[in-house]
Amino acid sequence: MHTRTTVAALVLVATGLTACHGDPPKRAAKYVPPLKPAALSITPAAGDAAVPVSAEIGTSVTDGRITAVELADAAGRPIPGAARADGSSWVPAAALQYDTSYTVKVTAVGAGDKAVTRETTFHTAAKPAGAVVTSDLMLTNGGTYGVGMPIVVEFGTDVPEQSRAAVERRLFVTSDPPQPGAWHWFGGRQVMFRPEHYWQPGTKITARKALNGVPIGNGHADEDFTASVTIGRKLTIDIDNSTKTMQVYRDDAVVRTVPVSLGKASTPTSSGTTVIMSREPSAVFRTPEYTTTVQYAMRLTWGGQYIHAAPWSVGDQGRRNVSHGCTNVSTDNARWLYEQVLVGDPVTTRGTEVKLDPGDGWTAWDLSWADYTKA
Repeated sequence: MHTRTTVAALVLVATGLTACHGDPPKRAAKYVPPLKPAALSITPAAGDAAVPVSAEIGTSVTDGRITAVELADAAGRPIPGAARADGSSWVPAAALQYDTSYTVKVTAVGAGDKAVTRETTFHTAAKPAGAVVTSDLMLTNGGTYGVGMPIVVEFGTDVPEQSRAAVERRLFVTSDPPQPGAWHWFGGRQVMFRPEHYWQPGTKITARKALNGVPIGNGHADEDFTASVTIGRKLTIDIDNSTKTMQVYRDDAVVRTVPVSLGKASTPTSSGTTVIMSREPSAVFRTPEYTTTVQYAMRLTWGGQYIHAAPWSVGDQGRRNVSHGCTNVSTDNARWLYEQVLVGDPVTTRGTEVKLDPGDGWTAWDLSWADYTKA
C-alpha cells in the first residue's frame, strides 16, 4: 500500500512539473547573409579609343562566372571568338578592323543564378604608320606533316626580347588529341612550338599567329593567319657516321638501310636532330668552288645541309666521307626516300665532328625537354 501511494505521488509531481514549464524555448534562427550579385568588369572600357586591333576582351568577375561574351561591329555584325583556357580573356577569331567601333556585351551569373550583364563600346586605332614586322607561319593549310613538325613562326627582323612575351601570348596551338607543348625562341627571328614527345600519328593541329597590330619594338606585326594540318604516319631517320649508314624507321621498325657518305673533315655534317624542311625534285647548289644541280634534295638546315642523290660518290657511300656537309646517297635510294618522307619527319645524325647549331633549321628536337622549356 505504501509503495503504490509513493508511485502515484511521483506521477502527480512529474505531471505537475510538465504542465508548469510548458513547451521548450525555440532556438534562434541562424543568420544567413544576403546573396551577393556577380560583380563584373570589362576591358576595353566604355569610350576607350585607339584600341589595338589585336585587343582581347578582358573579363573580371567576382562572386560569379562568365556565361556569355558577345562582340559586334558598328553594323551589329557578330564577331566570333572564344575564351582563353585560363578564362582571363575572350579572344576574337580574327584581328579587329582599324578605326572601327565595337560593342561588347558580357553576361555573368552570380548567387542564385541571377544574371548580370554589362555592355561597353570602344573604338580601334587607325592603322599605324610605323615599320611593319613581317612574319610567316611555316604551315600550309590542309597539309600533312611528319611527327616531328614543330609549329614555326619566322620573322623578317629580330623581335626584341622585351616584345617576345607579348608576341608569344598571341600565338595559339590546339591539337586533337590534346598534346600540351611549349614555345621556345631561337634567336630573335624564330619561335617554335613542340610537345614533349613527337606528335601522335593522326593528330589534328590548328595553329594561329594572331599578330596583326601587335607592337614589336619600333613597329608592329603584319597579319593574322590560321592553318589546320594533320600529322601523318610515324617515320624517323637515323644516320650513323661510325657505320656510314642511314636507317629509315616506320612505326619504329627498320624498313630500309642505306649507305651514305657524309661531310669530309674540312666540311663536316652536323650531329643532332632536325627535321625535313622541304622536298625539292632538284636543287642548284652554289659554292665558291662549284655550282651543281642535284636530284631528290631534302633540306635539313638553313646552312645548306641536305640529303640528296649523289651518283658521283656511290663508290664512297658506306665507306668514307667526301661531301661538303650533305648526306650523299645513291639516286635509287634518294628517289625511294624522297617518295617516303614528309616535311617534319625527324632526322638524327650521330658521331660527326661538329654539333648542330641551335636555330640552323627547325632544331626544336635537338634540345631535351628540360632545356627546351627553360626560360
